[in-house]
Amino acid sequence: MKRTLAATALMATMVLAGCGQAADEAPPATEAAAAVDATVPAVAPPAGSPVASSSAAPAAPGAPAFAVVYPGGETSGPATVARGPDGPGGILSFTTEATPDAVIDFYRQRAETAGLASVMAMNTGDARAYGAAAEDGSGKLLRVVATPVEDGPTNVQLDWTAGR
Repeated sequence: MKRTLAATALMATMVLAGCGQAADEAPPATEAAAAVDATVPAVAPPAGSPVASSSAAPAAPGAPAFAVVYPGGETSGPATVARGPDGPGGILSFTTEATPDAVIDFYRQRAETAGLASVMAMNTGDARAYGAAAEDGSGKLLRVVATPVEDGPTNVQLDWTAGR
């Protein structure tokens, strides 16, 4: 329970920190109405890696390629989605039988394949957290917190911003 509370507090802090990072100027209306670019650069992931798995479903309709449900993950409901100054984004909770380390490695590989740079990593006990962002000022963000449950699955909270 303490780990879940700590992970939830960490995620809330990261979400609030991301909300305060508004762009210097608003994007033009035509740019804001543009569809989310869900393509990933043509960098092949290592053979056999979980990133190469095609079974990873988008976290929400229109979510970027780096925001997917871990293969085999069981969502607890639909993603909460919204649009902010840095584009559309969302939050999704799910569980998986994978370890927190495997979950974080999966998302780190997806983020790097999508051109995001690692900006945060945290290990607290058995809980793991990871964050990545685009370095081009587009506003693309990915944050993941994976917390194991004693004698149960790993709880995962994924949040993303698709960018402008």
